[in-house]
Amino acid sequence: MSKNSFDTILENGTVYDGTGRPGLVADVGIVDDRIKHIGNLEDADSVQRINVQGLAVSPGFIDLHTHSDFTLVVDGSAESQVHQGVTTEVIGQCGHSVAPVCHHDEIAKRAIGFVAGSKIKGWKSFGEYLETLEAQELGVNVAAFVGHGTVHHAVMGDDLRLPEPEEVDQMALLVEQSIEEGAAGFSTGLEYWPGSQSTPDHVEPLCQVAARHDRLYATHVRNRDRYYDLGFGEAMATARSAGCRLQISHIQPKYGAPDYAMEHTLELVHTNRGYSLDVAFDVIPHDWNHTLIMAILPKWALEGGVEKIIDRLKDKTCRERIKKNRNPMWLLVADRIWDKIVLLNSIENVDLIGEKFSDIARMRGVDPYDLVFDLLLEEGAAMHQLLWTSNAFSQSDLDLCLEQEECAVISDTLALAPYGPLEKKVGSLSGYGWTSEFLSKYINEKKIISIEEGIRRMTSLPAERLGVKDRGTLKENMKADIVVFDTGSIRSTWTVKEPRSYPQGIEHVFVNGCQTISAGERTSVNNGAVLRAPFA
Repeated sequence: MSKNSFDTILENGTVYDGTGRPGLVADVGIVDDRIKHIGNLEDADSVQRINVQGLAVSPGFIDLHTHSDFTLVVDGSAESQVHQGVTTEVIGQCGHSVAPVCHHDEIAKRAIGFVAGSKIKGWKSFGEYLETLEAQELGVNVAAFVGHGTVHHAVMGDDLRLPEPEEVDQMALLVEQSIEEGAAGFSTGLEYWPGSQSTPDHVEPLCQVAARHDRLYATHVRNRDRYYDLGFGEAMATARSAGCRLQISHIQPKYGAPDYAMEHTLELVHTNRGYSLDVAFDVIPHDWNHTLIMAILPKWALEGGVEKIIDRLKDKTCRERIKKNRNPMWLLVADRIWDKIVLLNSIENVDLIGEKFSDIARMRGVDPYDLVFDLLLEEGAAMHQLLWTSNAFSQSDLDLCLEQEECAVISDTLALAPYGPLEKKVGSLSGYGWTSEFLSKYINEKKIISIEEGIRRMTSLPAERLGVKDRGTLKENMKADIVVFDTGSIRSTWTVKEPRSYPQGIEHVFVNGCQTISAGERTSVNNGAVLRAPFA
């Protein structure tokens, strides 16, 4: 192939390079897995020419925060993400990675999105997990973080106690080994068990490992409501002391925080940035907040794993004691505001997905709090797959975050498919349309930021935070991860009742030079790669 020959030319599109610069009309030429030339390619030879006049040509979207660790092993096609222009996912967030584990049986207990009956060979080390992913045909590129909760479980199991210094050292060694085997970063989920019982003294040594390897530390902070400033302050203090780069995940304060919490939090961030702390943050582009239902259980109720939890939930005295907990993960629960809480995912009660807890309780004739316990019991060993969502974020807080140049946009979801073994799963309300929700609502309608800046928030910004140098911008010799979309017609179609709905306006998607979406339709191509750190 001569220097004037290409595999694919995208001609006459408005090219946004991902840096925040305005778009320019140009052609984009692809050879193999790279962008070969951007300019006028009218006279060049090409195997395929696609006229994209009037459409935006952008770097593929990078989702900096997902929980697809297990679903990508079940079905690597990542249909829900590919259909909305996502070309790279960063998994292992909120302390929830699926490796390392002590035994294959632990995978089912730790994996968000676990599918019973999945025919997987299993893994123990982080490197073995990445090898399992590499054996898959992937619709997206995947970078993986190692999670604090997972390494804690590997060392201490479900013991309700603080780790001894030598146990923290063992956790740090597991993080070190995982990073040496390709982990792209380290994450914590300090509102979740067992992160909720850890202190900065337990987390900092693990962050120091990330710092030595220049890996990003991403945290779901301890508290985003009543004591929001303690949670965010702890995250920044830990990163400062460890010397690591910090990403605060889904930073929006929740129901129960004072009205000024978002402004105060941003002041804390900007003050620390002024003192040279490398800290940034991200948001989910809507005001719904989703999580595991069992996360509201107090620490004492979680000790011993699922078998012990089931025993406690069957006991009326234990139920009443749980109800008296004034600091569950969601204060909506403490305040019994059940009409703002909706069932998001269930294996045993699929017909109830999308219904408010107040309505389900009324249908069953039970107290809503007891309904929570009943649903957990009905899920049994799979109770960690039971999810709910609440209208708990402030829209004005979200708008304010998006005005900040260091704010990335994430999904906090799972890569899914509306067929096969993942057909009935839901990871979040916007799991099939978070990119389109952001582009249509916050750029086209609310005009909080420009289209070129909005593209940067999902391309070069997350690439820079992750440390990936050959993706995230449209430049010659960069990897050909590309999305072509209609800036005017793009919109999400998901609803609370039906979240499994692809967006409109995504026309073409390329992953490593191969076309995965053609004229809005999915091809059979899966050309994603596992991105092992350190990155080239």
